[in-house]
Amino acid sequence: MSYFVTGTDTDAGKTLISCALLHAFGAQGKRVVGMKPVAAGGCDEDDRNEDATKLRTASNVVAGYGQTNPYCFSHAVAPHLAARFVGVSINLERILQSYSELAAQADVVIVEGAGGFRVPLNDRQDMVDLAVALELPVILVVGMRLGCINHALLTVDAIRASGLPLAGWVANVLDEGMAMLDQNIDALKLRIAAPLLGVVPRLPFPDAQEAARRLDLRLLSQ
Repeated sequence: MSYFVTGTDTDAGKTLISCALLHAFGAQGKRVVGMKPVAAGGCDEDDRNEDATKLRTASNVVAGYGQTNPYCFSHAVAPHLAARFVGVSINLERILQSYSELAAQADVVIVEGAGGFRVPLNDRQDMVDLAVALELPVILVVGMRLGCINHALLTVDAIRASGLPLAGWVANVLDEGMAMLDQNIDALKLRIAAPLLGVVPRLPFPDAQEAARRLDLRLLSQ
């Protein structure tokens, strides 16, 4: 019942959809917790990441911040560069240990990646290696804007090549004035061999509970 959430790019809406999934599963009576293994940028005065904090707020399982966000860096750059800047090397074993602790407390763990599916974590490993190590089915967030079809299909190819199942995808509208939005969604539905879990419109204010109402978890495939 746990999933790895990736996106077509940075700012595709991974946090919004991850929080929406937490709300949707929570509404089913599940114990849910969100995890942001690596975060770069968006830190508050306590050096806590904004996205990780949103995931914690959407969770109904109380876990330590270090469990939900093992690596937090202040520089808003690729994770391997943010880590290198402070002399840290991102270790997958540390992330796996935190995930194991969360999974022991919850029915559903929603793990949100950083950036896209091939973002480097260190000199040898990237986000794909983390997803494979976690052995989780993937949910893809497609940021609906010009160019998204190419980005989405390349990401789907990378997910398939990793050997992980693509459990479903979400169309998250970033550009409400996008030309031929419905036709773009239809083109992706024809080409992605996984269910469209929902279309989330451009909301005046990001609202994970409203986004949750746009998702159909019954369509999720493992």
